Amino acid sequence: MELPRPTDDIDRAEHDLDVHGLCALTGVLDGPALERVRSELYAAAAADLAAADDAPAFGLDVDRSNQRVWNVLGRAEVFVGLAEHPAALRLLRSVLGWPMLLGNLSANITGPGGAAGVLHADQIFVPEPWPARPQGANAAWAVDDFTAANGGTQFVPGSHLRNRTPRPDDPAELTDAVPLEVPAGTLVVFDSRVWHRTGPNTTDDERRAAIFGWYTRPIYRTQENWFLALDASIRETASDDLLVLLGYRTAGLGLVNGRSPV
Repeated sequence: MELPRPTDDIDRAEHDLDVHGLCALTGVLDGPALERVRSELYAAAAADLAAADDAPAFGLDVDRSNQRVWNVLGRAEVFVGLAEHPAALRLLRSVLGWPMLLGNLSANITGPGGAAGVLHADQIFVPEPWPARPQGANAAWAVDDFTAANGGTQFVPGSHLRNRTPRPDDPAELTDAVPLEVPAGTLVVFDSRVWHRTGPNTTDDERRAAIFGWYTRPIYRTQENWFLALDASIRETASDDLLVLLGYRTAGLGLVNGRSPV
């Protein structure tokens, strides 16, 4: 299999997601919306660097040229729109159904000279053998252009069909990762079984930013503890969909005195 080509047709994107476990929908963010997202993200990243400590590098990064920005949802109002974007939710529903939970909204900014990240599948929280259907999915937003040179995310075509994590003894032909090259503003959705990694950034001066929304079926715990990480006032302005995604509105699990908390 090859990676699907980027498309501006959401019906085609949904088909690609079903067949390839991956799709790239172009033109979802553009103009002022894209510039605001980029500006707010790089401002948050700069603030984090100014307050940086000696915490160890994230486990999927092999050097410190790759910066992670955590709890993006709580950094600026513009990011709320990404978490519940209609195009993202349509594609995610085709994989996970409804309700689902937003496990995290974080960013990954690769810097010049950065090495490739660790090849992995996001479904490592599920014991193998895996169920027949994916238990999670990412909605990734290309804040900058993704190119082969600047660290665009690499995917192993068809890896979702193996329905397992990559193994150290896998032959090279099974782990050949291909860079997904898409313009800024593209929405990339991929299911949790797809093998992927941050690509090497071989440029001299380019940074490549992406925001990753991680979603799961509602039986799994969120990566980010929203009840502690977010200001409680979000309940006053959140849409019904966002309340479900954050776990404030539930059915069957997470009840308070037998009822949904909201």
